[in-house]
Amino acid sequence: MITCAVGAESAVKESALNDGWRLAFSRPGFVTLKHEELREPPQGIFIRTASRSIGSARNGSLRLLTQTLVEKLNQQFDTSRPFNQLHVWSKDRAPIGRFGFEPGPDEVSEAVSQEIFPLISQDWLTCDQPNRIAESGDRVLDLVLVEPAHWFLGWHQASDWHTRWPGGVQPIKPTNETISRAYFKAAESITWSGFPIRRGQTAIEIGSAPGGACGRLLELGLNVIGIDPAEMDPTIANHDCFQHIQARAGDLPRKVFRGAKWLLVDSNVAPEKTLTTLKNIVTHRYCTLEGLLVTLKIGNYLASNKISAWQSEIQSWKPSRVRVRQLSRNKVEVCFAISFTRVS
Repeated sequence: MITCAVGAESAVKESALNDGWRLAFSRPGFVTLKHEELREPPQGIFIRTASRSIGSARNGSLRLLTQTLVEKLNQQFDTSRPFNQLHVWSKDRAPIGRFGFEPGPDEVSEAVSQEIFPLISQDWLTCDQPNRIAESGDRVLDLVLVEPAHWFLGWHQASDWHTRWPGGVQPIKPTNETISRAYFKAAESITWSGFPIRRGQTAIEIGSAPGGACGRLLELGLNVIGIDPAEMDPTIANHDCFQHIQARAGDLPRKVFRGAKWLLVDSNVAPEKTLTTLKNIVTHRYCTLEGLLVTLKIGNYLASNKISAWQSEIQSWKPSRVRVRQLSRNKVEVCFAISFTRVS
């Protein structure tokens, strides 16, 4: 069973069908698949979470739903406390950002998790609370609320960061009030990338206004340069470790980027134009950048086939590693994590 952004189901299904999976039940933001062979759950750019299915239950009674859940666990597992964590969340009820919607555990799923945890923890779980961040290697029991009275149960083994977070959404509490949702996108992309970012280093953001992502970079103790023709929020603009260059990145000399280790890009510019600008930056002989987090707008999920062409272009820059994923906070867009090995 798979969760994804509302609208991304077609891209998820196309990728899965190419790997021999058959379609089963689906709803916006939720897809189940079957395979003739014993296979690991599919992975892909648009797959937020993937679990081995245990079964589903539909009932208006919380007691009967929980009873069905326990019955299905008893049918498939005979060991004591086989799971380290319990993750409970609702599938996305709307496209990300529409009417202010953000993904992840909500009031309904939190209430359900608190109700069922005491009933199953003694026999099935080793954790002390539901919806903890899992450790790599943990076995996680997943409960997805397709509707409040329609549950799907599964499990997965945690590995990368997005498999450790409940519902694949990073739990984070900002130190200060956030300026925009770009704060959460930046936080997730930085953690997912695994880039060894350290206090005192220099990061640049292209498309920085009004300053949401810069806020996260400053929280991490970085010296930040924001490049954007638009004005920055005063709380960012007046920060001692922030410098605003009010211009377009493509119009700047390459020396502006010299000495920086990290580059974030999230601007409303055509992806092809963004990639041309970035190529001129990273292929310059004095470039010191070691990691790029680049958000590119797809515009429509039917156009997701553009991603392979973008990957080919990025590979031509000779990076040491390239990964791409639709982050949980991404709208109809994807994030590239691009690493370079620089010789000192």
